Amino acid sequence: MSTPTPITVAHGDGIGPEIMDATLRILEAAGARLDIETIEIGEKVYREGHAGGIRPESWDSLRRTRVFLKAPITTPQGGGVKSLNVTIRKSLGLYANVRPCVAYHPFVKTRFPTMDLVIVRENEEDLYAGIEHRQTDEVFQCLKLISRPGCERIVRYAFEYARLNKRRKVTCFTKDNIMKITDGLFHRVFDDIGAEYPDLEKEHWIVDIGAAKVADSPEDFDVIVMPNLYGDIISDIAAQVSGSVGLGGSSNIGEHCAMFEAIHGSAPDIAGKGIANPSGLLLGAVMMLVHIGQGDIATRVHNAWMRTLEDGVHTGDIFVDGQSRERAGTTAFADAVIARLGQKPEGLTPVEYAVGTASAPPVASEQRMPPAPRQRKELVGVDLFLDWRGSSPKVLGDTLRAIDGDGLALDFISNRGVKVYPTGMPETFCTDHWRCRFLATDDTVTHAQVVALLQRAATAGFDFVKTEHLCRFDGQNGFSAGHG
Repeated sequence: MSTPTPITVAHGDGIGPEIMDATLRILEAAGARLDIETIEIGEKVYREGHAGGIRPESWDSLRRTRVFLKAPITTPQGGGVKSLNVTIRKSLGLYANVRPCVAYHPFVKTRFPTMDLVIVRENEEDLYAGIEHRQTDEVFQCLKLISRPGCERIVRYAFEYARLNKRRKVTCFTKDNIMKITDGLFHRVFDDIGAEYPDLEKEHWIVDIGAAKVADSPEDFDVIVMPNLYGDIISDIAAQVSGSVGLGGSSNIGEHCAMFEAIHGSAPDIAGKGIANPSGLLLGAVMMLVHIGQGDIATRVHNAWMRTLEDGVHTGDIFVDGQSRERAGTTAFADAVIARLGQKPEGLTPVEYAVGTASAPPVASEQRMPPAPRQRKELVGVDLFLDWRGSSPKVLGDTLRAIDGDGLALDFISNRGVKVYPTGMPETFCTDHWRCRFLATDDTVTHAQVVALLQRAATAGFDFVKTEHLCRFDGQNGFSAGHG
């Protein structure tokens, strides 16, 4: 028998301990070859004063085993605490979140009996960078950060996953008709890397209509890759329309470590009642078994689970009178799966995972596109953001003209992205947060000239809360225009 694979396990909060116990019992009965280390995470650890929800020594286990099977946790609201999921994903470089969304018709109720899609979500960037600021009484900010290397890794992973798993098409969702620089980069990288996979179909959808199509006709999709926030939302939509969010498992893949979990939360309202569905975590564990090369055990577990569904043994979240045969609690459902180990589904298509082969390997350094040559970067101006309350944009603009000089001049003022000076509409609603764009009067400016502008603004009594440099890269503007 092969040497057991070390993994780290956390039982989590809410229904977490119940569904983790059920999952581990099934894995043990199936013959999974695991050497389990247990850590504590979540609500109790937050209350101890650890803002990340994890103790420092627990990181040692994660870095040692490099495989994490995690039950859901409860993240306290407010108080400066950070999402543990986001912390783990970013700290360990788990850049790819993979969520299969499959219909199990007719055994689980769904309107989309042929649905079988996989969402590959970028896991580290976008608004989930978690960089937020309150800038004025009325305005709060969250920074959306998208990097070229981050886009390249997740897009290539999606194409590699599709090819390895004999999928036919990869679809990209962005909102680059509005966010032309950030989402525009993601779309361009998708097109560039997609050209290296002529055997696969490629398509792009704007995320709003793409989300509508996932909710209405998910069978049209195969593999979908997208930035972090869209992927989080749409993967839940896809899981729900497939039959139940409670059936969704996911993997979080990095070059060095991986984490496996259910996609749902800790459901504290039903904790301790013995009625939670362990399927999402169990299917996450199936993905883990494939990842660590125990495809034979993954096959036994997944097929037994599907046979259980076929036999009508259902937890309450998917139980349907007249269709289900037995309403099972968490323990009874696990017992039913264990009793069917070695059996295959008859109505659903059995699975067979290869031994020693992951669903898709992480993108190694040598697979990445070489860094682009550094572009010629020129500073051509600055956006100066002010906290200001006054009678009108015209009063602000006319006053700001007094600090023009030393190669910088006011070009326009916008409020929440809409231009209000020197031209604007009287109907435009304004807050106390103003973007004041100063451009070079002689093509480019220096940092010293920007600092001098700030000094003039301070001397004139303006409360500036932020600046953003305006740069050209090889002659192309690296900043957006104002609306209006």
